[in-house]
Amino acid sequence: MPKQSEASLSRKLFTTFFKIGAFTLGGGYAMIPIIEAEVVEKNGWIKKEEFLDLLAIAQSCPGVFAANIATFIGYKIKGEKGALYTTLGAVLPSFIIILLIAMVFHQFMQVGWIAAMFNGIRPAVVALIAVPTFNLAKSAKIHLGNCWIPIAGALLISALHVNPIWVIIAAGAGGYIYGKLVKK
Repeated sequence: MPKQSEASLSRKLFTTFFKIGAFTLGGGYAMIPIIEAEVVEKNGWIKKEEFLDLLAIAQSCPGVFAANIATFIGYKIKGEKGALYTTLGAVLPSFIIILLIAMVFHQFMQVGWIAAMFNGIRPAVVALIAVPTFNLAKSAKIHLGNCWIPIAGALLISALHVNPIWVIIAAGAGGYIYGKLVKK
């Protein structure tokens, strides 16, 4: 990690995650490539492998993914203070924007071009979520031999309404058993 003064690093953590939070449409998953570019590639605060581990932890914890990943990255970089700066930076823009939108939303949704604009943004947000999903699949070494695992998990959750916690527990148990029995 590059050397920076205590105050400079705190300010940089906050402003980096504030920019990410302010300019990312589509929620936490759409933030993944931007966070990776800033935290791993541009600033070198953590390594790619650590980033992937933190993503896995953030995804398996309850709560808002963007806040989780920001908190874990901040904690990894600068402990509790880092977690506070990155989390506030990531969620404050959304809080401010939602507050402003809530104050005037109903007035503007009656305007045709604004309603049409929101209809156009929705498919773009799906693409913003799809790209990091495919990148995560490559990083997690998902291939034709094991692609049935995420597909089965997604089907169980969406079609059969199985609680995602049970899918995570089953996948973890399956991985453990596979590692102990088959990989020997």
